[in-house]
This record gives sequence, C-alpha cells and structure tokens, in this order.
Amino acid sequence: MPVPTIRRAGRLTVALALILAACTLSAGTAGSEPRPAPASTAATLPPDDFYVPPGTLPDGEPGDVIRSRKTDPGTPTPRALADTWQVMYRSTDALGKPRAATATVMVPKGGAPASRPVVGWGPGTQGPAFRCTPSRLIAKGALYEQWVINAMLEAGYAVAVPDYEGYRPAPKTTYMVGRSLGPALIDAVRAAQRLPAAGLSADAPVVFRGYSQGGGAALWAGEFQPDYAPELKLKGIVAGGVPGDLMEVALPLNGRPGSGFLFYALIGLDHAYAELRFHDVLNDAGRAMVADLEAGGCALEMINKYGNKPLSTYVTRSPLVDPPWVARYTENTLGRTPKIKVPVFQYHATQDALVEPHQADALHREYCAQGVPLTWKTYDTTGRPPVADHLWPIQAANAEAMRYLADRFAGRPAASTC
Repeated sequence: MPVPTIRRAGRLTVALALILAACTLSAGTAGSEPRPAPASTAATLPPDDFYVPPGTLPDGEPGDVIRSRKTDPGTPTPRALADTWQVMYRSTDALGKPRAATATVMVPKGGAPASRPVVGWGPGTQGPAFRCTPSRLIAKGALYEQWVINAMLEAGYAVAVPDYEGYRPAPKTTYMVGRSLGPALIDAVRAAQRLPAAGLSADAPVVFRGYSQGGGAALWAGEFQPDYAPELKLKGIVAGGVPGDLMEVALPLNGRPGSGFLFYALIGLDHAYAELRFHDVLNDAGRAMVADLEAGGCALEMINKYGNKPLSTYVTRSPLVDPPWVARYTENTLGRTPKIKVPVFQYHATQDALVEPHQADALHREYCAQGVPLTWKTYDTTGRPPVADHLWPIQAANAEAMRYLADRFAGRPAASTC
C-alpha cells in the first residue's frame, strides 16, 4: 500500500519525539495521562562486562541462568512496583545452537512471588547498538514501552523482558529473525522461573505479549512452545503490529520513512546466517552505514538519519531476491505450520508505515484456518503521520490487551472472531 513520506528531516525528528512522548506514561499509575519523553531514548551508557558471554557456555538447558544481578529501573514507578534483576541465560539461536542471551526479570513487590502469573514481554525495535539494549534502557529509565510493563506489574504479573540475541559491547543482534526471537522470549520466561531470588513458580501460568518486533516474538514463541518448551503453562498470546512475512514488510519500507528498519533487518539476518554475506554487496556508503548503526544507532537514529533512503544508496546490487536470502525470509515467515495451541489476540493499525497491514491480516486468516482461537482487531490510524500510525495501537489497544491477559490467567473461555 502507498505510504506517504515526510520530506523534511526536521519535521520527522519532531514527529518521532512527540510519538515517543505519546507512548510514555507518567511515573504515577498506569492510567495516568501521557507525559513528554526525553528527546533521546538511549543516551550513552558506560561499558558493561555483564553482557559479555562466557567463552564456553556452562553445561545446562535452555533457560538456565548463567549469571544475574539485582538492579534498579531508572524511573520511580517500576522501582516502587517491582524487584528487578538482570539475567544472562542459555538460549538457542536461529540455527538451533546454544547461545547466551540477557533479559530483565521484574517481580511485583509484596505478596507471594510463587503465586504470580508470568508475562513474557517482547520489546519492540530498539536499535542495533549496544546502548539500545532493552535491559540497559530499563535501567536508565529510557525504554519507550516501560509504561506497558508498569501496567502489567500493577496488575500483579511478573514480567520477563528479553534483550534478544546479540546485545553485547560488540553487538551482533539478530533483528527480525523469528527463529531466534521465539527461543529468546521463551527462555527469558524460563530464566525468570529458575532465578532463585525471584521466587517464581515453575508451574506459573504464562502469557506471551509484545508489539511490532515484540509481537512477532510473541507469536514465534507461541509456535515454538509446544515442541521447545512443553512444560510451560502457556495460557495465551497477545501480539500487535506483527511483521509476519518479512518480504511483504520489507518491500514497502524501501526509500520511505522506515527504510532504516529495512537496513537493520538485513543486518540482523546477516548476523544470524553466515551464508548471506551482506558485506559482499555493500558499497563504501553501505559499510559506513552498518558501522554507524552498530556503533550508536537506536530507533531515533534509524528514522532521522536513514529514513527515506533507498537501499540502492548502500549496495552494489540488491540482495532481496537472491535465493539464499529468499530461503531465510521464507524460513522466518510466521504461520507456515500449525503449532499454536492457545488463544491469540492479534491486532494491527489500518494504516502502518512500518509494518504492512495486509500481511498481518493474511497471517490472522492463516491462523484461523489452522484452528487457532484468535481474536482479530484493527485500529483506525487514517490520517496519522508515518511512524505515528504504527506506534499508536500500542496505546489504543492496551486496555483490551490487559483484559485479555486477565481472562487468560483466570481461565475464562476465549472468544474468537475467526
């Protein structure tokens, strides 16, 4: 579908700052009015060896904790609501090999932790640089989705927030690679349940939830769970703004406001699959772009600096239709095999400059055909500017998403719009 462009970089900078402000709630209750967010969501943080994986992983199973430390979120509300830990844990990469990943575990204060349900929250796109690591942003008070996490903590749910694979001082993130995202989210929940200090139960009911990249992670976790983590007491999935078909998402991004997300997805796939050799088709500008993003690029930089740029600016030829790339896109397309065994609430914007809506609609129809008890809802974003149209449903759908979580944890039957 056609996507309007923003011609002036200054307007785009202001627009994104306002969007992030609109999606950030105050330090009071989760029902408070939005307040302005900082102009930058990821200021420079000091080096941190906690994130450096051991040279040899210790023996164990996916979800086992390698190391942990108590930490404090950077804003008052989550500090008051929860005890918080950063954890490194064993997980599995896109090739099925063991890898270390990191996450944040947050457990509401008071009460009995063993009675808490657990939400695996998949964070949305933060950016390729180490300073964009979700757990580091939580510690700094700069995660733009923190207000969503706060609402779940206030409802009494423990929350596990993966950083996904590859966030470390020399980052090699595997952005948009579903076969890495799904295990990372599942194993963050397992790590939360196995962290002795958290006191959570291995039998706690679990829901996967996320938006955008995180919505994809939630559904990938749902597809993986029956075979990869059958012991989890999974009750449901809430997934918004889902990029289910990478090719269908990629093509409308090229040369438009979200083109930086396309470049990041190519970087992520290249990190996951060595045979893709993205660097072989990069020109000098492309090599500089990749180095720049991995050195310091977060979401703001991806849009402000690399929005509205065609891929041809950075490559000697496009890799998008090369057979090795197409094979990996196909492998990382949701809904190809019937796997999800629990109710799903899936939603999307009617107009979305970052994640093409028609492919999300096609995914929901595929899940319905597979017999998934799915509730599908769209949120009208007609007239909202690019990027704002993608982010608005995070806020618009939150009340319904929270009701869906409560119903799943209470064991109420799930409705379906299929």
